[in-house]
Amino acid sequence: MPPGDLRSWLDLLRREGELVEVEAEVDPHLEVTEIVDRTVKAGGPALLFTNPKGSDRPLLVNQFGTERRMALGFGVERLDDLGARVADVLELQPPQGLVEKVKGLGKLKKLADSMPKTVSRGACQELVLEPNLDLLPIQHCWPGDPAPFITLPAVITRDPRTGGRNVGMYRLQKIDARTTFMHWQIHKDGAADWRGMGDRLEVAVALGCDPITTYSASAPLPKHIDEFMLAGFFKGSPVELVKGKTVDLEVPASAEIVLEGYIEKGELGTEGPFGDHTGYYSPAEPFPVFHLTAMTMRRDAIYPSIVVGIPPQEDAWLGKATERIFLPAVRMTVPEIVDYDLPVAGAFHNCVIVSVRKAYPGHARKVMHAIWGLGMLSLSKAVVVVDDFVDVHDYEQVFFHVGANVDPKRDVVLSEGPLDQLDHAAAGYCIGGKIGIDATHKTEAEGGRTWPERIEMSTEIRALVDRRWSEYGIDREAAGNGRISKDLRRKLRL
Repeated sequence: MPPGDLRSWLDLLRREGELVEVEAEVDPHLEVTEIVDRTVKAGGPALLFTNPKGSDRPLLVNQFGTERRMALGFGVERLDDLGARVADVLELQPPQGLVEKVKGLGKLKKLADSMPKTVSRGACQELVLEPNLDLLPIQHCWPGDPAPFITLPAVITRDPRTGGRNVGMYRLQKIDARTTFMHWQIHKDGAADWRGMGDRLEVAVALGCDPITTYSASAPLPKHIDEFMLAGFFKGSPVELVKGKTVDLEVPASAEIVLEGYIEKGELGTEGPFGDHTGYYSPAEPFPVFHLTAMTMRRDAIYPSIVVGIPPQEDAWLGKATERIFLPAVRMTVPEIVDYDLPVAGAFHNCVIVSVRKAYPGHARKVMHAIWGLGMLSLSKAVVVVDDFVDVHDYEQVFFHVGANVDPKRDVVLSEGPLDQLDHAAAGYCIGGKIGIDATHKTEAEGGRTWPERIEMSTEIRALVDRRWSEYGIDREAAGNGRISKDLRRKLRL
């Protein structure tokens, strides 16, 4: 089973040798970031700073910083297992026979058991305090940041029009001990709740949840789907919620820390700049002010944080989990898609590589435009389309097909549309150019000449060499896969 709260998650990380507890005094002002940046880029462990300067609360960073830890947090072997679970539910059809009916009931029960459950008491309210953000080791991440930022929150609001709950991951810049800015970008559901608010919007911020509930705050769900339901689905048990002390909102009962408060209509201040996941500082812009009315926490609460900056950073694996989880949903809308990849180096929204089963002229262009109209993928700046036999996660293979199959005059599509609010290169504010690259094979109807046959060894000879490989005495790295070893690649400067 996945960990039920942050404490059991840390116990699991300890048992698996995935956690280092740093007992030396370390300053959350820049020093922690430099330590974490080096650790993440080396594929290192989660870090629990037990003696952060200026606070009695331990500081946890890099809990999601490798694929293995991300999978551990979800209780799976591989992140692709998450997509398989989603596909199993999405493919639910009206049952025909008794066996199918029993299976269908089991799937429906899983969905029913995923709904969050309100309880009377929660560990997150063991201590109820006057708001005082000075108690927390909030990181000042980068030299150009104007203040410390809370970077790993689950921000909870209610749609003023429908009453539906939204949970999002929006950074909060500390103003003083009782106020922060709330950075919800224009395309996010929290911003929609804010735009539709009356005179006041209640807000709760949960810090230090179990890994799945924390992840769910970052998931790009449609507005009508509850993020806590998604968390319950992957946890295999409902997320338990408790009503806030000063707000009419429910918060995760097992969270380490909860900030309660409100936003007043029309009250804005200058938030930022902030060293962001784009690798650049996002600009200072007007955002609403969040006033705290209460701060609750567990005894000996642990404060969680995340560092973003030049990729790769810890958030890479939050993004890769999203990529794998939502593949079945993408296929439901665009069924010809085989797989897709959002490169970490592209900050996820800069590039989408997608493989398709091409069936007719212009098919790749149809897929490009489908992606540019699909949820948060609509913010993608570049789409590269390859044939179904190309591994979209092998960037060398993708680049080979871009080089081999593309006539720039024929196969490059230039368009325009919405872009991520953090995209500093966009010609306009949240809008700019888009590029599509059709790297599939071309038919004569698409202006291609007779397309040559792909080079491919016969199945029989590949099987023969697989069987006899140990007899050859050649580098084990290349065994059975026909690839050049890393050492040989370096020597050949490939």
